[in-house]
Amino acid sequence: MLKISLFMLFIVSMISTLAFAEPTIEVQISENEIKALESIWLTGKITDVSQYKPVKLRVIGPDGALVFAPQVAINDNGEFRKLLNPPVPSFDVGEYIVTASHEDTKVVAKTQFTVIFQEIPRNPTAQSIESGVIIEKESKITRGISMSAEFENGSDIIQIKGNTSYSDTDITLVVKSPVGNLITIDQVTSGINGDFEVEIKTGGPMWKEDGIYTVTANQGATSEYNKSIKVEIKDGVVIPEFGVVASLVLAISIISIIIVSAKSKLAILPRY
Repeated sequence: MLKISLFMLFIVSMISTLAFAEPTIEVQISENEIKALESIWLTGKITDVSQYKPVKLRVIGPDGALVFAPQVAINDNGEFRKLLNPPVPSFDVGEYIVTASHEDTKVVAKTQFTVIFQEIPRNPTAQSIESGVIIEKESKITRGISMSAEFENGSDIIQIKGNTSYSDTDITLVVKSPVGNLITIDQVTSGINGDFEVEIKTGGPMWKEDGIYTVTANQGATSEYNKSIKVEIKDGVVIPEFGVVASLVLAISIISIIIVSAKSKLAILPRY
């Protein structure tokens, strides 16, 4: 009886320990030292917290001022990442302190990196007087977000690919149902060239409506840049573009009506 009691006490103790496990959080940097015009990756992992709540990153500059304060989404494995591009005109030289925190825990992770001097290249002038040659600075004709969706018929995966001309802030992706209900929100960081890519998985109770779902990419403090695309979902999976199918059905219906109408007219023509 004593052995059974001790065993039960051990089991209860283990369950209590697991149930009240203290969350852990860690953050790392891709490089300990970067140049003033280079970018740096912040990555990390967090456990035993609500994954729908983001990780809060804070980057403090050499002068003690707050340089970045992004909120980063957590994936299914508890991992998060953020690409820090240099602010305009560049990072200041010195030591930067990075902290990562979460609403569900008082634990704070900390790391640091150093920025060394790098000469900022001068922008080409509109005209060089000394050489007499006109040098025009290349400018982007289009600014904003371009985006497309790639998928296979009957798949539950939508691959979103795009590009933005504004790579200083993250892109927020919002998916809404045919009646306008919020389905999911995701956040993605563009690369140095502005390219971004994210995978959206359909199916489950949130995707029970059949119809046209809207995927919108927003960027900027007031969503100055935004782009929307539409994808048709039926029974939780992607189906071909509804417009093509509807057009074919409509065309076939019209042809059938014309044929039936023609036969009817021929049948009632009087005989001479």
